Amino acid sequence: MSLQLIARSADLKKLQNEGFDLEVRAGYLLIKNVPYVTSSCEIKRSTLISPLKVSGDVTDLPDTHVAYWSGEHPCHSNGVKIATIANPSAAQDLGNGIQADFTFSAKAAYRDYHHKMTTYIGRITGEAQVIDPSVTAQTFPVIATEEEESVFRYLDTATSRVGVGALNERFSNQRIGIVGLGGTGSYVLDLVAKTCVREIHLFDGDVFSQHNAFRAPGAPTIDELQAKPKKVAYLAAIYEKMRRGIHLHDHFVDGSTAEALRGLDFVFLCLDSGATKKAIVMALMEFGIPFAEVGMGIVHSQNSLSGLMRVTVSTKEVQERVVKKMNFSDGDRAGDDYSTNIQIAELNAMNAALAVIRWKKQYGFYRDSSGAYSYSYSIAANEMVNEDEA
Repeated sequence: MSLQLIARSADLKKLQNEGFDLEVRAGYLLIKNVPYVTSSCEIKRSTLISPLKVSGDVTDLPDTHVAYWSGEHPCHSNGVKIATIANPSAAQDLGNGIQADFTFSAKAAYRDYHHKMTTYIGRITGEAQVIDPSVTAQTFPVIATEEEESVFRYLDTATSRVGVGALNERFSNQRIGIVGLGGTGSYVLDLVAKTCVREIHLFDGDVFSQHNAFRAPGAPTIDELQAKPKKVAYLAAIYEKMRRGIHLHDHFVDGSTAEALRGLDFVFLCLDSGATKKAIVMALMEFGIPFAEVGMGIVHSQNSLSGLMRVTVSTKEVQERVVKKMNFSDGDRAGDDYSTNIQIAELNAMNAALAVIRWKKQYGFYRDSSGAYSYSYSIAANEMVNEDEA
């Protein structure tokens, strides 16, 4: 399948987004799994075929009203052949494994290939729907990709359906680092993995333990937990089902190993240790790498939980200023909301989402009218406060 041709041709992309099982092969457009009625009034599925005219790397206007069909001749719901599309041409071998058993002729001024193919499908499948209203040619098949086509193992139809492909492409060459894969870091991975970044580098030397299962995406089995996998290996195995470009670094990052971060385009710091965090921050500032540092301080308050979540983003332009907003404390200390270690899944997920949204703002995916580089969310007050604005 020529995914590039489909992606650049509005009519083919519309067919794909609407769930038709299409393929471009050897100059033909194939729509597979089209339901039709046989002469014995059974419903079967087959393939509708059209010659495809292209101009450069996009489709042109259809230059023929003729289409082909592989399978028995479609009939009305009563088993009588649909004569309005019939054509006396003999069966043809169109090459490259494409067999045309019948030629159809439904004359019309087709606007594009979406118009042409849905017109034919409407006539053919409409008869099948008289017998079974639930049958449809819109099967929404899984569309696999080749490595040279995409970082995803199957096509990102969520992006194409809502027309944000050009915005997503802003991340396509980025190499992202995530330091610390506890609660918040694992949710950062979940969100970043669904973008088209070229590489995701995971840094953590810890084991994925039973308590991690309750503050991370997904649901590990008892056997998986008993195997005591490293966090990077366990989480990579989940997201490698979906995408390529995940790189594992089975060690902790500190001042002595921060060199491993050099060359990355953006880093998410999701770790607790203040001294270690400070050493990494200093290294990232020296390397000129922008990063997001997250923090969460949850405390018991009047028989419930309260606290803050914070995100601070550093770039070359503001790094000296925003580093003062970061918390580098170690251990529990009275009066320090960020020094506690209560972790709740939804708060980890929210902290991660705030960081990922801010990263996307940094590259223009989301509009940013505040220009805030540091902000916090208060659970009790349900308030977001910008602590450092441009």
